[in-house]
This record gives sequence, structure tokens and C-alpha cells, in this order.
Amino acid sequence: MQSFLHGFSYPFRAIRLIAGQPLLWRYIAIPIGLNLLVGLVLYTTLLLAGFSAINALLAGWPIWIEWLVRGLLIVALFIGLGYLLVRFGVVLGSPFYSRLSELLEERLRGVAITAPPATPANIARDLGRALSFELKKLLLTLAIGLPALLLNLIPGVGSVLATITGIALGATITCLDFFDPPLERRRWRFRAKLGFIRRHLPASAGFGLMCLGLVSIPLFNLVAVPIGITAGTLFYCDVAETHRHSPAGQALTARSGPDR
Repeated sequence: MQSFLHGFSYPFRAIRLIAGQPLLWRYIAIPIGLNLLVGLVLYTTLLLAGFSAINALLAGWPIWIEWLVRGLLIVALFIGLGYLLVRFGVVLGSPFYSRLSELLEERLRGVAITAPPATPANIARDLGRALSFELKKLLLTLAIGLPALLLNLIPGVGSVLATITGIALGATITCLDFFDPPLERRRWRFRAKLGFIRRHLPASAGFGLMCLGLVSIPLFNLVAVPIGITAGTLFYCDVAETHRHSPAGQALTARSGPDR
């Protein structure tokens, strides 16, 4: 439980760190502006459509079951919109977030692995890796999310199980997004990134659930992405500092290294 709560605390530590580092604000202000535009479009279109779909789906249900399922579906709707906002926000703000993460790691650890020069070959390789990363996250979402939807066919408990599965999946994807800048600079494979989340349970679970909750809050989720990126870099730096002199940690880093 202590480890879970420790992971839960990283976004709050990130807020304190950002507030005390005015030089980093420029790498946050522009992505927030982009998120504002994306969030405005999402919440003025998909939110109303989602409420209408929920009302149509639950028409004629017994009142006590209706309110329970309605609450779960509304939670799922906000989580889904937050997920979409993060998708767009991370992609649109990636140049700023990458630099933010580099500067944070340099200040926290004294050294940082910087992104390679922006040559045509490096840009093409980075674009390919980014597309591959997004595709693998999509495949992971489909592989778990589609069977979870079928759980809704089970009366009563099925919707509860589907919601729990969806939240766990959302927390995992959120961890992948917010841990990615320092891991991607080291060219970690997708499976290694998932392994990073698994190895640092339950702290990574607390981190993912807290960040998922933040990106699901309307309006606040406009600033939640840079907070999550900062928190993910803090998490990585703490882990890297703990294992830097550990033989097991060095071996693990070697196995999780760049694609060949």
C-alpha cells in the first residue's frame, strides 16, 4: 500500500516542481493552448452525443439498475474522452514534452540522453517509431477492450467487471504515455515499456490511476498532460537513481535497450 500511495503522489510532486521552475513554463503553455482547442471540440461534440447514447441505451431498464449502470457509463464516458484528449495532446505537444522531459532529467540527475539531431534520417526513424508505438497501443486496447465490452452482456455484474477492466486498461495506456519520453530516448522496445510498468507495481498502478483520474476531469485535463509527463519523468528518475548502481538494474537496462 505504501508503494501504491507513493506512485499516487507523483502528479502532486510534479505540480510543485513545475510551479518552482518558471523556465519550464514555456514548454507547457503552448501544448496547453493546443489541448484547449482539442478539448473544446471533443467536449462540445462527443460529450453530448455520449449522454444521448446512454439515455437511449437505458430506456425501459428497472430504475435501480438504470442508475447504477448510468453512473458506470458516465464514468466510462469521461474516461474515454480523457483518453482521446491525451491521445491528441501527446501527439500535438510531443516536441515540447520531449524537451520538457530532457530538461527535467538533466536537472534531477545531472545528465540526460538528448534526442538525436533533426536530420531527415532521424526524423523518419522517429516518425516510424512513434507510429509503431501508437499502433501497438491501439492493438493492446482492442485486444483487451473488445472482450471487456462483451462482459456487459452478463446481467448486473458484467457492467461492473467491464468498467474495472476498462479502468485498468486506461491506467496502463496512461502509464505508457507518461513514462514514454525518458524510455523512448533510450529506444526501449514496446514490450520493455510494458515490463517497466509491471516491474514497478504497485507504484506504477497508483501512478496510472491518479493520472487517469486527472485526465478524466473536464477542464483540468487540459493541463493534466504536461503534469503527467513531468510526473512520469520524476518516476523514471527515481527508479533509475535507485537501480543505477545495482548489478541487477544494469542487466535489466541492457536487456531493455534499443531496438536493433
